[in-house]
Amino acid sequence: MPTRIPEPEDFNHLPSSLRISLVFPEVPETTTAILILFHGLGDSEAPFAGFAKNMNLPGVLAISVRGISPLPPTLLGLPDPDVSHPTRHFHWGDDLTLSPSTGDLDPDPGFSKAENLVLGKLIRETLIERCGWETNDILLFGFGQGGSLALGLSSRVRESGKVVDITEGNRITGTAFKGAVSIGGPLPASMIPTLNSREKSRTPVLVCHGTSSESLGEDAIDLLKEEFIDVREVKWRKYDDGMPRNKDEMLPIMQFFAERLRGW
Repeated sequence: MPTRIPEPEDFNHLPSSLRISLVFPEVPETTTAILILFHGLGDSEAPFAGFAKNMNLPGVLAISVRGISPLPPTLLGLPDPDVSHPTRHFHWGDDLTLSPSTGDLDPDPGFSKAENLVLGKLIRETLIERCGWETNDILLFGFGQGGSLALGLSSRVRESGKVVDITEGNRITGTAFKGAVSIGGPLPASMIPTLNSREKSRTPVLVCHGTSSESLGEDAIDLLKEEFIDVREVKWRKYDDGMPRNKDEMLPIMQFFAERLRGW
C-alpha cells in the first residue's frame, strides 16, 4: 500500500477512550516520519502537543495521546469533575494499585489496555493499514509512566513482525520503531515477552534521568540492555527526572531525534 500523509478524518474511528491531538509540520506535504507522545501520570495530551510544536522537528507529524483512563479526583485532592470542569488528569495503566513495598502507586500496573489501543488501533489499524506507514517510520516519546509505555511498546512490537517478499529476498517488517525516548520511565516487566528464546528489540532507545532517579537506577538500565540492542543513557546534572528545562537537557534528545530521522 502506498504511504500517504494522515488526515484528521483518518482518526475519527478511534474509540472515545483514545483521544489525540495532531501537530502537523508547517508544510504537511513534507511529512516523512511520525512522533507519538505519551504524557506522564496525571497529565493530559495538551501540554505534550505544545511540547511537540515547540520542538518543531522537520517533516514530522506529532500525535500527542491522552492517557486511557482518568485519575480519580480524590487521589489528587480535587472535587469531582462536571460538565463545566472536566478532568484533565489521566493515566496509562490497567488499574491503580499500590506497591506493597513502598505504598506508592505501582509503577507497573499493567499496560495491556493501552497496548491494545495505541499499538492496535492507532498504530497498526490507522497509521499502517489505513495510511501505509511502517513501524520504522514512527518515533515514540514518553515522560514518567508515558515513558514506560513507550519502552514497553518498543519491547512488545518485536513479537509482531511479518515476512514480506521483495526483490532481494524476504525481510521482516514491523518489529521495531524508528526510536523511543523515555524521560524517567523504566521498562515495565509486564511488557517484556515471556518467550525464553526472544531476540533483543531492535528499536534504538534513549533514556534520560536525574542523578537521584528512583525509577532509572542501575538495575533498570541493566534490564534495558538485556532487552534492547541499542540503549543510550543520559544522566542530567539535576536530581529529579522532570521534563527537560533548558537547552543542555534538551540537546541529547534533539541529537537522538536528528540521528534517527537521518537514518533507517
